[in-house]
Amino acid sequence: MSAGHETRYVLAIDHGTSGMKPAIVSTKGEVIGFEFEPTPVHLYPGGGAEQNPVEWWTAFLKASKRLLERRLVPDKDIVAVCDTSQWSGTVTVDENNNNIGNAIIWMDSRGAPYIDRALKGHVKIAGYPLWDVLRWLRKTGGIAAHSGKDPIAHILYLKHEHPEVYKQARWFLEPTDYINLRLTGKVATSVATVTLLWLANTRDINKVHYDNSLIKRMKIDKTKLPPIMRSVDVLGPLSKEVANQLGLTQDVKVVVGAADVPSSIIGSGAVRDFEGHVYIGTSTWISCHVPFKKTDIGHNFASVPSAVPGRYFIADEQESGGACLTYLRDKVFYPDDPDRFGKREVYQEFDRVVEQVPAGSGKVIFTPWLYGERTPVEDRNLRGAFNNLSLETDRGQLIRAVFEGIAYNSRWLLGVIEAFIKRPMDPLNMIGGGAQSDIWCQIYADVLGRTIQQVENPVQANARGAAFIAAVGLGYAKIEDIPKLTKISKTFKPNPKNRRIYDVLYGEFLNIYKTNKLLYRRLNASPEA
Repeated sequence: MSAGHETRYVLAIDHGTSGMKPAIVSTKGEVIGFEFEPTPVHLYPGGGAEQNPVEWWTAFLKASKRLLERRLVPDKDIVAVCDTSQWSGTVTVDENNNNIGNAIIWMDSRGAPYIDRALKGHVKIAGYPLWDVLRWLRKTGGIAAHSGKDPIAHILYLKHEHPEVYKQARWFLEPTDYINLRLTGKVATSVATVTLLWLANTRDINKVHYDNSLIKRMKIDKTKLPPIMRSVDVLGPLSKEVANQLGLTQDVKVVVGAADVPSSIIGSGAVRDFEGHVYIGTSTWISCHVPFKKTDIGHNFASVPSAVPGRYFIADEQESGGACLTYLRDKVFYPDDPDRFGKREVYQEFDRVVEQVPAGSGKVIFTPWLYGERTPVEDRNLRGAFNNLSLETDRGQLIRAVFEGIAYNSRWLLGVIEAFIKRPMDPLNMIGGGAQSDIWCQIYADVLGRTIQQVENPVQANARGAAFIAAVGLGYAKIEDIPKLTKISKTFKPNPKNRRIYDVLYGEFLNIYKTNKLLYRRLNASPEA
């Protein structure tokens, strides 16, 4: 029997902002089991957001040991480990491969002033010097965001604010690359993961490489950047130490993998060109594969190299999705209730409440920009709000308004993406923790006016994507097999009556942004505000 017909298993690591979630996934995409270990986020004044890489690794070992001790599959049938981590983070590593302090994660905007300082010029487009825009878009498909949340901004922040850390650094790694380093002792990044550094020339999808002129323009040290490999390449065997800790053999291969967005698009099953998916986790996004390299600088997204060799996908992200429900649970409703604070079961309570509230939430409109926004507008000063409250507004309407407001934000993004690809995306596969909610899937169908396909076990899409990447890399599967291996649990069609309600409220959602964006700038642009 050829490798492509055998079923083996992958220890797939879904490393999100909220914690480590290793899973055992078959090379056919079946999730056998998983464990979760939380990791905290540390927020600081001025837009700082960090996590401790040692806590990541400790959480990975704890959760993986619990998972493997369940003996769900024979250890000998686990052939690979593949990680998919939160994207757009920076881990500083010294010459001994130890992290230097905390990781700067995707939410951190402290590097924003240094992007503006590095990219100075008089003739500007979208806030960038025209010449820089032209050469960056031609070479990379994008340019460092003004928000300061890309890794290049993190590196510049360290260079200017913590020069001793910058000098001591041997490598600047994405979270995925750091976990791979801990697994193997080897340093590399992937074609798909390196994109948001905006220093890699991607014009030839099969020969992605660092661009010396761009690196010189940003005035950083090229020798501190990791080598680039394909996502499906084998980085190396599991190190002896890690193999012993997990009870696996060194025959287990570590596949390079990719960050969460490129991995999830594979795990969604929507891998053919223009097949779309929606992700609702801590953040949200809408994406699809495309056969071209193209950029929409006005809306801050682009098609960039995929984890699928030789392909591009649309990279975008909206800052706050499920994070808004976490905020509602832990900051508004239950900050002092030990039975509900931090408990996932509260989300099911929210579902039951929302099901009883009519569409439109009494015309209460929630804007979900609790941590600024990336797409379809890049504005770190935006903030969230409940709009149109009255003395009649009740708890259920507030909760449903949050569900709806996140969907309005996704509709805003969907519109610019469909204009970008010049066609509608219908149906849309839905994945992520939010996709476990039937009522939220229906709200999305109604707000977007698209058929929503709830992917089976949607919260495991990232892990499933990592497993598929490993399976392809080791010859156990082919990319074209993935759609038929991806199962759909339920399908949600738009309700015409609800759609009419949402069309009106969505228009007002956009008006709220247009009316208040200058207010948010005045309130939040200054660090002292």
